[in-house]
Amino acid sequence: MGIETLDWIVVAGYFGAVIAIALWAIRKERSGEETSADYFLAGRNIGWFVVGASLFASNIGSEHLVGLAGAGASSGLVFGQLELQASLILLLLGWVFVPFYIKSGVFTMPEFLERRYSPAARWYLAVVAIIGYVLTKISVTIYAGGVVFESLMGISFWTGAVTVVVITGVYTILGGLRAVVYTDLMQAVVLLVGSAAVTILGLSKLGGWNAMVAAAEPDYFNIWKSLSHPEFPWTGMVFGAPIIAIWYWCTDQFIVQRTLSARGIDDARRGTIFGAALKQLPLFVFVIPGVIAYCLAKTGQLDLPSPDQALPALVIALLPVGLKGLVVAGLLAALMSSLSSVFNSCSTLITLDIYKKLRPQASERHLVLVGQGATVVLVALGLAWIPLMSNISGVLYKYLQSVQAYISPPIAAVFLLGLMWKRLNAFGAMASLISGFVLGMMRLYLELDKDNLSGVLHTYATINFLNFAAILFLICCVVLIVASLLTKAPSADQVSGLTFATQEQGVTGAAGVSDRAISDPAWRRQDRNFSFIVIALVAIVMVYFSKLFF
Repeated sequence: MGIETLDWIVVAGYFGAVIAIALWAIRKERSGEETSADYFLAGRNIGWFVVGASLFASNIGSEHLVGLAGAGASSGLVFGQLELQASLILLLLGWVFVPFYIKSGVFTMPEFLERRYSPAARWYLAVVAIIGYVLTKISVTIYAGGVVFESLMGISFWTGAVTVVVITGVYTILGGLRAVVYTDLMQAVVLLVGSAAVTILGLSKLGGWNAMVAAAEPDYFNIWKSLSHPEFPWTGMVFGAPIIAIWYWCTDQFIVQRTLSARGIDDARRGTIFGAALKQLPLFVFVIPGVIAYCLAKTGQLDLPSPDQALPALVIALLPVGLKGLVVAGLLAALMSSLSSVFNSCSTLITLDIYKKLRPQASERHLVLVGQGATVVLVALGLAWIPLMSNISGVLYKYLQSVQAYISPPIAAVFLLGLMWKRLNAFGAMASLISGFVLGMMRLYLELDKDNLSGVLHTYATINFLNFAAILFLICCVVLIVASLLTKAPSADQVSGLTFATQEQGVTGAAGVSDRAISDPAWRRQDRNFSFIVIALVAIVMVYFSKLFF
């Protein structure tokens, strides 16, 4: 990639900044008697700006950057619609879900399910989430780190992967969530500045926005595809994608833990609004560079062997010395923020939803030590995965990732409907979760053998995955409602403060709430205005990138 001395200095400066911020967070973490709330939720004292930046940085991995640019080069801006939808779903997190989470005083999402339904629901979500994190998030992020070092910096795959894992693992183990969110803040800045540099220089090379529009096919800029589109039909984008997004942004520990660490409801909500504003940027600084690469290749100004090479090709061809180092630092920031977040979230689930349930008398200090030990184990598992990842075929990897899409509808159903209607009970929740899991895994299994199927089974295995998510969500909702109505209604304690109908009541057994659950009316008015602005901006972008203009 032509990395020179100045680029290496920039990358070294990035690592130095990460280590300095992590050391500051670690010292602050250990300034007093450390509790589980300090370690896993940063003392529940994080401001809205850091919450929003951490929401953004945790979501963006290096494979995300390369993949979005590749999608832009191969099929235009359609994938950017998922990023715009994330803005709206983050508002849903802040206004609908966060008040219940904070008022209940929970540490984890499985714990919330136990409060609302039963211990069985908690065990289900905890086990599914931990397995999903280890098989997908941890493995792919570590693998991507090795690839970044090898392909862009000329360092061996093993050396790069181990370096990223060890540095990220050490500050996550020692500093807990506080180290994670404050390093995320710096990493979000590096990530956006590096990506913006690629976009600006790419447009300049191409001759500006109008030149890009003229060079690409008009369909590249239309994010609304026809019903027959094989990957992103408008029905799937409207009805299926939001279901997966609700699961990811509103119920996944990986994301929601940042809002639980906020000083209170107001900081958590404003953090989601800030995160929603930031989530409008990926379309312009992550996806559009792929379109720029496609246009430059089409006009003979760039060599583009494959769509996935869009970002590296632009960096090599356009960026001067120093800026290349900044982009590499941005890629490293993306993968390290994602990796530290999944280490911390997964160790939280292992400690509080597994270990503490088995050892309820464990002291606060003991729980922190277990969390640190769990992170050490996760780091070791991640390293052990590296040689296996190199042997996993692209097809099998795709199916591993698909697991998340197929387990999300039942989880989204029990969370969302559980807040809406107090009549839903534990039996209905487990019936919905188990039936949804079985149907999702059946789809995954049949998909592997779809070429040998016919009739209904072939249709079941080949229906667009976004449309499938919408259908599975509806089925899970029906099962949840019917099974609940056929069995005994939950007790008043089970729903107290955990549904819209009972939200004014206190939550039974809530801890660590106090003033955090109080919302300032002035903050709410301001946040309402900020939210309307975000919604208006998303609507403008969605309308602009449609058939009305392209």
